[in-house]
Amino acid sequence: MAIEVLEWKDDSGQEMVWRHPGGELKLGAQLVVSPSQWAIFFKDGKALDVFETGRHTLTTANLPLLTRLLALPFGGKSPFRAEVYFVARKVFPGFKWGTKDPVVFRDAELSVVRLRAHGVFAARVADPALFVNTLVGTQGRYTPEEIEGYLRELIVARLNDFLGERLKTLFELPRLYDELGEAFKERVAGDFARYGLALTDFFVSAITPPEEVQKVLDERTSMAAAGDPDAYLRFKAAKAMGDAAASGAGGAAAAGVGLGAGMGLGAMLPGMLQGAKPQAGHAFCTACGTALASGARFCGSCGKAV
Repeated sequence: MAIEVLEWKDDSGQEMVWRHPGGELKLGAQLVVSPSQWAIFFKDGKALDVFETGRHTLTTANLPLLTRLLALPFGGKSPFRAEVYFVARKVFPGFKWGTKDPVVFRDAELSVVRLRAHGVFAARVADPALFVNTLVGTQGRYTPEEIEGYLRELIVARLNDFLGERLKTLFELPRLYDELGEAFKERVAGDFARYGLALTDFFVSAITPPEEVQKVLDERTSMAAAGDPDAYLRFKAAKAMGDAAASGAGGAAAAGVGLGAGMGLGAMLPGMLQGAKPQAGHAFCTACGTALASGARFCGSCGKAV
């Protein structure tokens, strides 16, 4: 018996494409397409006529491609065989992307570093016929999980070249995540469009270098936070003394370093407590860090020649 009504209700909301179980169709049958769907007639491995939202009575007038293929007589009621695919129009969020292995990035300040990156993206079907023809084929149902792996590999393949073009150094990263996400979405739009898809959102959650590079980034951030490079050096000297004391370091070398740093800190402490800032051009002893008097040939704290 020929099918009289064709429709699809996806209660799960997790299917991109669903194929009607099939059977004989006839002109005059009703096709019901909800606002969140397209319906596509599929014959001999190819998507043909596409129907938008609404209730449609099948005629040779609204099935021109299928009519031409089957040579159906105008107004005929004879049953014919074709498959009907319903394609979801909704946006599918929650796709994940990430690098399985680190990608090589040439940094303007750090030379070559290896990066890992990950994030999320959202996509939707933009051209249902192209999507069915290129990716779905004859499958009865198609879910986001079936395409996520391929899209993830596509994104990662483009990532290295993109970073090389848009990013000069990792020191710029903290302020560029949103900008990189928008720019990368435009970069891969053409890749998605080849399969009838549109990339609606793309977010970079993190781009992380190896641990040793992260330490360099942290050091640079600390220097920027200090503002005054001389104040930062004083901070580092005091921190080194605290670390040595906490670890119980001993020995002549440790004692010498501690003595020199302590003498330097003692000389600088009054000025630090009063909020004084060294004048531009001040020189410092390389042994203990004490500020040197103008034209001095020896350090007043440790006696080292300068």
